[in-house]
Amino acid sequence: MTSRPSHPRRLGLTGSIGAGKSTVAGLLRAHGLTVLDADAVAREVTHDPAVLREIGAAFPGVVREGVLDRAALAEVAFADPARLAVLNAITHPRVRQRMLALEQAAATRGEGWIVQDVPLLFEGGLEAQMDAVLVVDAPLALRLARVTARSGLSAEEVLARDARQMPADEKRKRATFVLDNSGDLAGLERQVDAALRVLGIQAPVASSQEEESPSNR
Repeated sequence: MTSRPSHPRRLGLTGSIGAGKSTVAGLLRAHGLTVLDADAVAREVTHDPAVLREIGAAFPGVVREGVLDRAALAEVAFADPARLAVLNAITHPRVRQRMLALEQAAATRGEGWIVQDVPLLFEGGLEAQMDAVLVVDAPLALRLARVTARSGLSAEEVLARDARQMPADEKRKRATFVLDNSGDLAGLERQVDAALRVLGIQAPVASSQEEESPSNR
């Protein structure tokens, strides 16, 4: 008798800011796949009082009356790679632990594949842990327009965040499949369908999936 694998196969999902990764995550959910959103898990983790205490000690003033001021934290952490490394050292082990627990729950449900939606998948060295990787991409001008329209960030702020990520061209080189999100939704859906067919991914017969709210990226 063949034993069940300890975790489902992993389909990584990533892309540069404004590429449309959240849209693709929604399409994958529509196919019946469980999508584990690393950003959503990170937000969940930072509700833990112990984590808040560590963040507050490392970044004075960003936790007020037990509530994390995410904008203030982003302003100080993302301005300095060394400070960002401090934040990541606090949150990343907890995020990985929670993601693993959600994976194990999917394995218990008999799911053969799960999607790991990770904005900094390549930057975090997680590529080797994936069985395949989808990279969502679009031209920089289009990505910039999308993010400034929805977020209130200036073009300079968006470009600064984009510059801290791996260049889109390098992500494309490392992808199993590149999804070009410069057209309409129907075209993007066709690309997702084609990638899943090639990978042989079928929707679970029965699923009580963990629902993660997609982040606006």
